[in-house]
Amino acid sequence: MDGWEIKNRRKVKKLIESHQPEPEKLVVHDLDERIKEIKEGFFYTDDLKLRQLEFNDKRLVILFIDSVIDNLNMQTYIIKPINEKKTGKVQDVISANSLVEIKNKAEAMDAMVDGHCLILTEEENRMYLVSMPEIDDSLHEPHNEKVIRGSHQGFEESITKNIHYIRERISSRRVTVNYATVGDTTTTKYALVYISELTDPEILDRIKNRISYIKADSIQSPGYFEEFLEDNSFSPFPQYLNTERPDRVAANLMEGRVALVMEGSPTVLIFPITFFSFMQTAEDYNNRSFISSFFRLVRLFSFIIALCLPAFYIAVISFNYEIIPVEIIFSIKSSLEYVPFPPLIEAMIMQLTLELLREASIRLPNPIAQTIGVVGGLVIGTAVVEANLVSNTMVIVVAITAISSFVIPSNELSTSIRILGFPLMLMAALFGIFGIVIGLMLIFIHMSKLKSLGHPYLYPVAPLDIGRLKDVLIRVPVWMNKERPKEVNAKYNWRASTSRGWKQDEKNQ
Repeated sequence: MDGWEIKNRRKVKKLIESHQPEPEKLVVHDLDERIKEIKEGFFYTDDLKLRQLEFNDKRLVILFIDSVIDNLNMQTYIIKPINEKKTGKVQDVISANSLVEIKNKAEAMDAMVDGHCLILTEEENRMYLVSMPEIDDSLHEPHNEKVIRGSHQGFEESITKNIHYIRERISSRRVTVNYATVGDTTTTKYALVYISELTDPEILDRIKNRISYIKADSIQSPGYFEEFLEDNSFSPFPQYLNTERPDRVAANLMEGRVALVMEGSPTVLIFPITFFSFMQTAEDYNNRSFISSFFRLVRLFSFIIALCLPAFYIAVISFNYEIIPVEIIFSIKSSLEYVPFPPLIEAMIMQLTLELLREASIRLPNPIAQTIGVVGGLVIGTAVVEANLVSNTMVIVVAITAISSFVIPSNELSTSIRILGFPLMLMAALFGIFGIVIGLMLIFIHMSKLKSLGHPYLYPVAPLDIGRLKDVLIRVPVWMNKERPKEVNAKYNWRASTSRGWKQDEKNQ
């Protein structure tokens, strides 16, 4: 391409492009027809912008992706020189770092995704690519989803920047952005981001249809969207995934899901989703598979502990002493001897105290919050035991429960589990182990009936899909995970069966 070198395409784009035929070279002479072809190539994404100028007494059109181009740079390097000189050759007028003529439409669109402007002229059937300086992005680390190994980039409160971060991760012209506004008094700008020819149109239509029914004075955060759009507003379980990480959004888009980005919020909503998505983190795919599988099982175990441990303790103390070893019975009995409250009240007091400390640490400034969390916990825990208001064993049970709930990656799900622990404790105090079993049955029946955007919440456990379990409870190596999730009805599956073909080649040598 006359010395022009486009940036290396990422693996994500290669996987998508490999399923599509190579677009033909641009041979249409009419400027409007050429513009229409470019728009069709980008699937009419709303962040594809057009700027028309007059040059050599003819129309000159600048096409660019608004979310990957700095408008100030485009004004300085392209628009200003053209408006000043009005005539001449495009190559001589524009003072950008690099300007080359290009003839292949597909390569031109790929370059636009990587941060270049495309210039079309009416006087001749030519296209010019202009390189633009990269947008200066300051690293903004997410506060709620930190990782040890992996990207430390997080979303900001600008919708344009957030879409830019997504396009950086998925460098493909099939990434489509649909802008819209919602709200009667104060209009709020939002965008639906998805991958055309991969995302199921039925999912997209269902989202747009639900949003069209929203009647509100204003939408201040993605939490508003969540309540308006979720299938069951009274369920304790979150039905859409909140994330502050661009890499997590990109991974979900590549599976065929849809992301909602909102102006003024660093949080992005992803739908549809399953319960097991809340047990996964971005770091799972940055570590080797057996390490990720171990921590997924730890999180699942922590979910069970956080939900059941206080109720189990109450049931054992109140009804089912026989299942405890004799040595431990004497220890527990001695700690309960001077406690004036039954186990249920004792557990309620400690759980509510824990929630008070947690809420106080969130509302206070960071230096004070750390002091309240550590000193408050130690002082209160020691004082209530010495005052014989609660037993030593109960303090240990509540502490383990709290730690287990904090292991769950989703803060929303973690809070829901701690709240569900209260009715389970009541059932345990009334009926013992049998009450816990009844409570768990009701919870799992509810979860099995729950849907996220019309898709089963507990998939692939209910309905059972054994093939998909390899990326749910455990994580097999990436090269073995050949298919996208079936619950999102992606248009085509990524098959990586030959990714380790080198092994056979080395054996044959």
